[in-house]
Formats: sequence, structure tokens, C-alpha cells
Amino acid sequence: MTWELFLSEQHLKKLGIAITIFLLFLLLRKIFAKYIYTFLLRISKKAPNDFFSYLFESFKKPLQWLFITIGLYIAVRYYPYLNHQSDSFVKLLRASIIALIGWGFFNLSSGSHHLFRKINETTTIQIDDILIPFLSRILQFIVVALTISVILQELDYKIDGFIAGLGLGGLAISLAAKEALANLFGGIVLITEKPFTIGDWVMTPSVEGTVEDISFRSTKIRTFSQAIVTVPNATLANEPITNWSKMGKRQIKFTIRVTYDNPASKIKHIVQRIEQLLKSNPDIHPETILVSADTYQEDGIDIFLYFFTKTTDWEAYLNIRQQINLDILEIIDDEEVTIAIPSRRLLMDDKEFESLKDKR
Repeated sequence: MTWELFLSEQHLKKLGIAITIFLLFLLLRKIFAKYIYTFLLRISKKAPNDFFSYLFESFKKPLQWLFITIGLYIAVRYYPYLNHQSDSFVKLLRASIIALIGWGFFNLSSGSHHLFRKINETTTIQIDDILIPFLSRILQFIVVALTISVILQELDYKIDGFIAGLGLGGLAISLAAKEALANLFGGIVLITEKPFTIGDWVMTPSVEGTVEDISFRSTKIRTFSQAIVTVPNATLANEPITNWSKMGKRQIKFTIRVTYDNPASKIKHIVQRIEQLLKSNPDIHPETILVSADTYQEDGIDIFLYFFTKTTDWEAYLNIRQQINLDILEIIDDEEVTIAIPSRRLLMDDKEFESLKDKR
């Protein structure tokens, strides 16, 4: 195109119309986002389930970009100096639409964990919480792989050779991604053996806290100081894991040391009263209750207590333990038994004592 032709009135008019068409579709995109999409979303929320809401949310951005793609196509079609029927332009346009569709389905699969949990709530099919993040990420991977494959085929790229090349380079890739593969298989081990699930309180040599998420590579655990610790699955799968959420009861174990000045009958009596106190407490598990005069120490005798609370809730456990301690103190006060306090006793003969008095 010559410069004179570009500046001609007829060309500038057609160029202006083409640009106006494109800007008009940009305006329609904003109108869609502000009014039509909001209206559709409001209607979808009246549906018996949340699927349509997730669907509209997932395709919101792709639909906005679809307006731009359509506007660009119509503008090019109207503009006489660009060939809208050329193979390159048509293929690029189709690839763009496929990418937008894939983008929408990727967003939908990203929120699929909400749909899986909805399935658990509304149907008899139960999907373990620990599987849901994995299934969501598998769907994302499938969507991305299919989208890329279709786009490559649309652009006349021979994906057979590409796949064959991946097969030949598989060994090199596996060696380079050894750690990533170890984490992937570690995640599979965690899912199949199920040592914990989402929301469980776990303790390992690496971290202690509540499980928030598990992915192909790692597991996220929120500590009690509210920090997020990301542990590689390969590490977690090879560590001993204590799942405190699976406790059926919670242990209490401690000793009370009383002095030798207390008569044996009193010590025996408080042992019996403490044992009766624990057996009559409805919050104490009746299966294992041990109270005994256990060990002779330098400054007294230890009374050993070993029992369990029925609850595993931390706050309730502390309240029960506090009440038991206060009740035991009442028994000790009632029996007038002296608790041993770490101390030393110095023995002197009369001469040493008199000598000490004289020095003072």
C-alpha cells in the first residue's frame, strides 16, 4: 500500500469504521461484564445446585476476551486490505477460540473441589477429602493437555513426532525430574495409605499442625502459630506421622510426691480416694485408671497417676485436667498430707551447734 493510498479519504474512512467496530465490541465486552453477566449469575444462584454459578464464574474472563476476538475478526473482515480468509488468520482465530474454551474449562476444573464436596454432601458417593485436591489438579492437567493438543493440530503441527520425541527424551526428563517424581509418588503413597486427611492435626519430625492442602509435589500444614509449612511429599511419606485427630482418648500422666513424715495409712488412704475420684468422674475413660504409691525418692514417695480423658479436644482436655488437679489438692488438704518440696536437711551434734551459736 502506497502512502498516498493510505492517506486517501476512502481508505481512512474504511480504517475508521474497522477501528470503530473493534472499539464497539470492547464496549460490548464491558456491558456484558457489568449487566448481562451479573443477570445470568443472579439467575444461576436460584438453581438447586451451584454448578451453573461455578460455570458462569469460570467462563467470565474467556467470554470477555471472546468479544475482543469476534470484534477483531469483524474489523479485519470489513477492512479491505487484510485478508480475513487467509489460512494463517483463520487458524490463528480458531486457535484463539480453542484457547479461550480451554481457559474456561481450566477455571472450572480449578474450582472442582467445591463440586466434589457438594457431591459428598448431596449423594451417597463419598470422595475422601485428601483425594479432592488431587482430582482437581488431574482435571486441570487433562484440560491443559487436551487444549494444547487441539491447538497444535489446528496449526497443522504434527503432534505424533512431538509425542515420539517425548518418548525418546523420557529417560533424560525422568533423571532431571527425579525429585519431582519422588514427590509425586510420595503423594500417591499418602493418598493410598491415608495416614491423615484434610483438617487433621498431625505431628512429624518436620512439622506439627493442621493439614490444609495436598498437591502433586507437597503438603501444606498450618502450624499452631498460624504459619504455613510446605513439606515435600517424598519427605512426608518417609517420616513417622502421628495423627492426633485419630485419638479415641487422651492421656494424662503425672506424679505427686509426698513427704516421709506422712503416715503410711494416710498415703494409702489418699491413693484410694484419688482412685475413687477418677473412677467416679464421667469425663475420665474407665478402661485404664492407675493410681499407686510408686517410687521412693530422696525427699519423699511418688504417687503415680495414669488415666485418660474421653474427649480429645485440647481445650476440654485442659479443663478436665485442671479440675482433677484441684480435686486432688482438696483431698490432700482434707487428709492433711504434706507435699514434698525439694529441700536439704543438715544434721549437727551438740558441740557443732554450740560452736555455731558462739560464732553468731
